[in-house]
Amino acid sequence: MAEYFEVHPVNPHRRTISQAADLIRRGAVVVYPTDSGYAIGCQLENKDALERICRIRDIGKDHNFTLMCRDLSELSEYARVDNQAFRLIKNNTPGAYTFVLKGTKEVPRRLLNPKRKTIGLRVPDHVVAQALLTELGEPLMSTTLILPGETFAEADPEAIRDALENQVDVIIDGGRIGEQPTTVVDLADGDVSLIRVGQGDPSPFEF
Repeated sequence: MAEYFEVHPVNPHRRTISQAADLIRRGAVVVYPTDSGYAIGCQLENKDALERICRIRDIGKDHNFTLMCRDLSELSEYARVDNQAFRLIKNNTPGAYTFVLKGTKEVPRRLLNPKRKTIGLRVPDHVVAQALLTELGEPLMSTTLILPGETFAEADPEAIRDALENQVDVIIDGGRIGEQPTTVVDLADGDVSLIRVGQGDPSPFEF
């Protein structure tokens, strides 16, 4: 049964966040709030936890996984970013955007899109997510928590608990939030392509 941590959405208790981070380091699958619905994640190198997430979400190996990063310095370590892409990302982060970019050798191969060698990266604009990333000291392998058959991100932590308390290890309850997933922008090939319009304003990427 999952550990269930209730935290203040603006001023989360550091001890609680630290407990959650410790569990993630030990292999936990975590559900946590972001600025675009709840996400599900695990430690970057944890293959078993990644496979559990794939089963929960019913997604395959060709899915574009996302690295949730604290800031742009982490993002540039895990992705190849040219000057145009960097300016666009810098002007729109933190925020509810996922940027698809070519991954670097720092990204485990199993997380890369097998054909394009891409990875999604994002810097969330949410206090709880940022606190968790800061405590971990590294990106969190993550994907929006969209359950099989659904089209929107999960937004109600109590409903998430009812559905997943026996399938995940940690649920961080930051209150009910919006259910729109991120806006996805593909910058991998030097062009700017909107893949999905979601919570983030798409206008900066419409040329």
